[in-house]
Amino acid sequence: MTSTPTLAIIGASLTGAKAAEAAREAGFDGRIVLIGEEPGQPYERPPLSKAVLRGEKDADTARVHPEGFYDERRIELVNDRADTLDPASRTIRLAGGENIGFDTAVLATGAAPRRLDIPGADLAGVHYLRTIDDSLRLRDAIRAATRVVVIGAGWIGSEVAASARQMGAEVVLVDPAPVPLQRVLGDDIGAVFARLHTDNGVHLRLGTGVAELRGTKTVEAVVLGDGRVEAADVVIVGVGVTPRTELADTAGLAIDNGIVVDEHLATAAPGIYAAGDVANAFHPHYGKRLRVEHWANALNQGTTAGRNAAGNSDAYTRLPYFFSDQYDLGMEYVGHGDGTDAVVVRGDRDTREFIAFWHRDGIVTAAMNVNVWDVGDDLKAIIEARTAVDPVRLADADVPLGDLVR
Repeated sequence: MTSTPTLAIIGASLTGAKAAEAAREAGFDGRIVLIGEEPGQPYERPPLSKAVLRGEKDADTARVHPEGFYDERRIELVNDRADTLDPASRTIRLAGGENIGFDTAVLATGAAPRRLDIPGADLAGVHYLRTIDDSLRLRDAIRAATRVVVIGAGWIGSEVAASARQMGAEVVLVDPAPVPLQRVLGDDIGAVFARLHTDNGVHLRLGTGVAELRGTKTVEAVVLGDGRVEAADVVIVGVGVTPRTELADTAGLAIDNGIVVDEHLATAAPGIYAAGDVANAFHPHYGKRLRVEHWANALNQGTTAGRNAAGNSDAYTRLPYFFSDQYDLGMEYVGHGDGTDAVVVRGDRDTREFIAFWHRDGIVTAAMNVNVWDVGDDLKAIIEARTAVDPVRLADADVPLGDLVR
């Protein structure tokens, strides 16, 4: 133990920043050290694929906290990489050689973009989006581009494709699935997003992967798995992320698609917690572990982990939640569905104003509102009730949402 109680937070991300804030608010009066590899203050990532990328907002607007916040709360920002963590000696060794002793720790190391492993992947003009610097470089590249190819039609790829079109670029969106966002939304709802991108002038190349990138020093073309060749002077890769578990591995913590934690976000090592993209946490509502890679999870798990590292014992029970804005479509998704769930829609998919429910024998596991607002509390209540609802009533817009679980 340290002479002054010390909370070390590894990862100066949204999760890490909220953990530090929450620990102070919970009454922790010791030393708080927030360790991050990137210079500057912690920031949020959603604007990087939208307003910051399009140049509508400055990068500083993505900061988690205002100027002076960390000094006022005696939170030390350390710009370095944590190389090892030793639970026995309660020590973190930084890449610069410094050792930091701790009593409790929160791992908020996040995730890293999956890299392409195909010929030409190292050509100039190939971009990944994770940091503010990535977003600013990509913004400049899109502005100067003739033709942009986005590889991967998940959330990041879909949002970047939309932003690039709104910036005036010609855009091609490539994905092996038959519709965008299939893994999360399935074929039926994914088709709504396919039409959305098509209506906004994106060229969809679905049902095929990418075999090769071609160019001399800079990318000039993308060769698809079916042999077609798409010209491109900018390529953006959004094929998912991998949880950054290297530090947890040095500590001997359990790893299984992320750092394994319980409903309190605690690892098996006393006093060490994990939160955000890197945490595979047991969720009491679903009775299994979930690793969620979205903003709300980063924000709220960070808060819970910080409070618990300060001495609380709060269970993390919030339902997963995320949002996206693409062109004139805004949506919110709450809960956790999977590919075996049936889907029911109330509203009009053609006008893109509807609510989708994913359910198992009428028990709603997830719901998504598209251009329909102020229904979030009702949707959460329906999911949390775990009560079977007739799918006909789910689809009937004349049945108030609040009546579905009464």
